[in-house]
Amino acid sequence: MGFPFEIIDLSHTLSATTPNWDLGCGFEMKNMLNYEDCDTDVQFKVQHLSLPAGIGTHIDAPAHCNSNGKTIEQFCINKNHLIAPGFVIDVSTKSHEQYLISTDDVLSFEKQHGKIPPNSVVLFFTGWEKYWNNPEQYRNNLQFPSVSSNAAELLLERNIAALGIDTLSPDTPNSGFPVHHLFLSNGKYLIENVANARKLPATGSWILTLPIKINQATEAPARIIGMIPL
Repeated sequence: MGFPFEIIDLSHTLSATTPNWDLGCGFEMKNMLNYEDCDTDVQFKVQHLSLPAGIGTHIDAPAHCNSNGKTIEQFCINKNHLIAPGFVIDVSTKSHEQYLISTDDVLSFEKQHGKIPPNSVVLFFTGWEKYWNNPEQYRNNLQFPSVSSNAAELLLERNIAALGIDTLSPDTPNSGFPVHHLFLSNGKYLIENVANARKLPATGSWILTLPIKINQATEAPARIIGMIPL
């Protein structure tokens, strides 16, 4: 019997041109040993990585802005909803760099698809990922579609496990980071720089979130997998 899911990769590939919150990237991969320099019978290439914890597709743990919050390694796949039903709210047809996702967007989705259940992952597809390969445009002086505090509060009322978005952040700097505060102070996690959310159905998928398990980390790059039942 074959695997009963279609798999969608929701993570961007990391490289030296990956867009980042700060100017520049910060990702560096060095070859420490090349094949031709290896004197063993089996030749190896050995590499060293240097990168910010919050680069590319990654998750923010509660400790990112809460000194008493959980860090990355404390998330349990079974108990912290790192495997959860997925819901994709598509606002791409009206999104722009100043667009603020509202409660109306969430309620309109629920009117069509039903109330979002507890312990699910909600992904906002704004269409901003189209700029991913143009880091300057993707960063856009930190002006990109984001999430209103009212929408975040509504999703917290739904007791979802996590919120994800296809931009650098659900908050822009001039907002005061209300979504980070609301979600992380309530023990939830955030997923930033989501890829390919458009390939998922609005409902019916599963989201598997696999951050690198780093001790005491407040953020970590993650491989996010969307699974659509066949």
